[in-house]
Amino acid sequence: MSFDGEQLERSLLTGQWRDQAGDPSKNDIARLAKQVIDGDFKTCLRSSFVRELLTLRVARRASSDDQVVTPIKSWFQFSVPSAGGVYEQELVRLFTAVACLHAFVQTNWTGPDLTDVDGLSLIQHPSITEEGLQQVAVAELAWGGEPAYHLASKAFLFRLALILLDDDEDEDGDDRPPESVRCYRHARSVAWWRLRAWKVHEQLLGEPVPISTAIPDSDALLAEDEKAYADEPDLVGRLWLERGLLEHHLANDRKALEYFVRAARETGLRYELTGALGRRTKFQQTDLTQLVLLAESRTRDVDIDARRKKEEEEEEEMAKKLPETLALNDDTLLEQTEFTSSNPAAPSSRLGHLDPSNQPALHPLDQCILLSLCLNVRNTSPAHGLTTEQMTPYVARVISHPENWSVHTMALLLRSRLESHRTRTVERSTLQLQALIDQMPTADSPLAERLRLLHALPLPSKWELERELALRFLSLGVVKSALEIFERLEMWEEAVRCWQAIEQRDRAVALVRDLLEGRRAEADVVLARGKATATAASEDDDTGRRRAKIDVAREARLWCLLGELEPEKSREHFERAWEVSGQTSGRAMRALGGYFFARGDYAEAVRCLRRAVAINPLFARSWFILGCACVREEDWEGAREAFARCVTIDDEDAESWNNLASVYLRMDYVPGKTVPQKENTHDEDDERQPSLKADQTAAIPFENKMLAFRALKQGLKFNYENWRMWMNYTIVAMDVGELAEACRALGRVVEERAAKVGPESVDEDVLDRLVDAATRVPPLNSSSAQSVNEGPGLLPRVEDLFMRIILPRVSSLRVFRARARLLVAQGKLPEAFEAYMEGYRVGVAGQMEVGETDLERWREGVREVEDIYDVLVNYGPKVEGCKWKLQARSIVRSFMGRTRDFEDEPEWSRLRELLNDLRLGEAKVN
Repeated sequence: MSFDGEQLERSLLTGQWRDQAGDPSKNDIARLAKQVIDGDFKTCLRSSFVRELLTLRVARRASSDDQVVTPIKSWFQFSVPSAGGVYEQELVRLFTAVACLHAFVQTNWTGPDLTDVDGLSLIQHPSITEEGLQQVAVAELAWGGEPAYHLASKAFLFRLALILLDDDEDEDGDDRPPESVRCYRHARSVAWWRLRAWKVHEQLLGEPVPISTAIPDSDALLAEDEKAYADEPDLVGRLWLERGLLEHHLANDRKALEYFVRAARETGLRYELTGALGRRTKFQQTDLTQLVLLAESRTRDVDIDARRKKEEEEEEEMAKKLPETLALNDDTLLEQTEFTSSNPAAPSSRLGHLDPSNQPALHPLDQCILLSLCLNVRNTSPAHGLTTEQMTPYVARVISHPENWSVHTMALLLRSRLESHRTRTVERSTLQLQALIDQMPTADSPLAERLRLLHALPLPSKWELERELALRFLSLGVVKSALEIFERLEMWEEAVRCWQAIEQRDRAVALVRDLLEGRRAEADVVLARGKATATAASEDDDTGRRRAKIDVAREARLWCLLGELEPEKSREHFERAWEVSGQTSGRAMRALGGYFFARGDYAEAVRCLRRAVAINPLFARSWFILGCACVREEDWEGAREAFARCVTIDDEDAESWNNLASVYLRMDYVPGKTVPQKENTHDEDDERQPSLKADQTAAIPFENKMLAFRALKQGLKFNYENWRMWMNYTIVAMDVGELAEACRALGRVVEERAAKVGPESVDEDVLDRLVDAATRVPPLNSSSAQSVNEGPGLLPRVEDLFMRIILPRVSSLRVFRARARLLVAQGKLPEAFEAYMEGYRVGVAGQMEVGETDLERWREGVREVEDIYDVLVNYGPKVEGCKWKLQARSIVRSFMGRTRDFEDEPEWSRLRELLNDLRLGEAKVN
């Protein structure tokens, strides 16, 4: 073996040739790898090794019809014995896969246009057409009920790359093959390339779908790769960066952030978001603190730096040109922030030695990490102005030192997105986006440079860039230009949005119906029809059969779109979409589930939504509606599973956390533990209540209460102003003994509701229980003596609840009584006495006017008079200087004087007895 296989694989991963990998002039396999790295895909894919690898099976050569209707995987032998041993054959297969993958990426992502490589050049069969290959490949690239974008150029190359990277040689079975028939047993980097290919595949689909089963299997292999590449920190850092980008695409931002931080740690990148004095406008006179990202790459190995410098010089000789960076040309804003201080504002900064206005250039890989961290800032921060302010320093740090074509393109794209919402920058934002699209087909920079870091960036495809530009036009009111782009890209949903934006719904309906009825054909269908017209009638029939099999996913989407446009026939259209797709359209089932749920047919909604989430379980909204439908059907286990999946997909979904807690409180058993069945646990009216009541949780197992408590606690982190969730949290916290949390929750309810409903904002039963617990004296040397949920530990929290939250906002009899009991327990009798008196004044008896006619209200007032009388008798003598007898007599006489209309009632005699008791007491004293 005259080459180093491991170095060849590493060269392919980094996109940079290594001399120690071997001599391309003396070894065919090394030459093949060098051609892939240099982007010479034409020579590579026409080499003898590749032709042998892609030889058609003998049994498949007879008919082109058979080729079209059978899976592409069954067409080829995928064997290259002339390469040598097993490892050599694996390398040829891997290099061919990467060549196909990068040829597809060049055509649809980076440019320049690729004209001399296509599927037909790989298949030696005169009857197969390029259009036929395209249709078969697009159909096979559909995944998880989501169709692949049908105008993606050279889709056959990408489908072939996925097949070559697959480790299963069995064309029919789905199970993993035994080790003896695995395609790759020695090539270590295959798992990594599968990850890269799947990331491209995700961007080809209409919606995010679950990661292929091959990728989780690769996670263990990726961990092994980390150990194998430990001698190259940049390679390990790139590994975790690319894994994080895939998680970012699936909206798993928290997990993606972990990968990004891990990548920065591996590459030795040091960065810090801080502040420094500077100016942002031309007329600014005073220096203000501006956000700045300080970042510094680690010092690379001398040999690596020398090799990189040599490559840069070669690229300069090839007239390397970076994407055009448009100037702002604003009359107020500066092109970039001018920092007047050479040191950051924070004296403890770890990177304080860096000058904010003159920072060193970063390594291109570190620039990729910064852009990825910038994406994570956007996704995890609240939706307010600070988000843009945080992202801008990241992007500006990368733009200031352009090092790579793809990295600079991504940085300019991010800046364009950031500037799209500001009036002074929206013009440059749109023009910059247009310039990025225009420079894609040009050959102004080497292909190898464009591809080198592509997998380490979230760079969108050409059609996604154009779609973004059209959406930008639509947001600016340039509807006609947006519509032209959407129709050219055959993005019919967005085209329908344009027609609806100008209030021409009939045109939108006509557009969809024309597509479904064949009066308007898509580009690939037009090509197929043209080819059929030029051939015999039998071939024309075959084209019709071919379209019926291939276009079902797109046709199903059109039927769903028509169902949304015609609500009166929506069910018919959604069911037609399900039938047309061969029961694979997740969107059709999602739409039907929503249709039935809106009309109260919850059993049908559950049936449809279960099918939808089985096809694509990444839609949190589908899980949420499924959970709600299960609640209505009292399928508590199904509801628990649905809401649990919601918070797994989006752990900041406060509504799902709240519903999950409600489901736990309605379940008769704990998952995994048998609990005796209880009667009357399910109250149909409970579901319609805005919040729980204390007596509703009496028969709920304690384990379920704890699960509900944790769910509510998590949900409240993301919906701090929801008083219903706080009320539920209060009740559950009381039941599980977390009284300190209940005290905090009750305070939040009062803060949110007191201004609207006054005393009703206070759950007085909960408040009384909190006072009881705070005034309870725990036994000495007991664990509860130090507990924050009882006795002295709880007392300061309850005291703060009264003084800071409740009393400034609420005045009610029971609140003042609870306050008085707390003061009595503290030995503060004068304050307690005054609290009791305040309670009487705001109560029914204190507020009753002359002429009152409500008998029940009067009787309640009598009870309050008796209660305050007892307070005066019991505590009055203990309060120094208190004329309690005079107060008691005044209260009773005043109440009787205002309510003489009720003197015939039996309770009137009780009031007279109170006065008599006062006279007898005075007589005994005298």
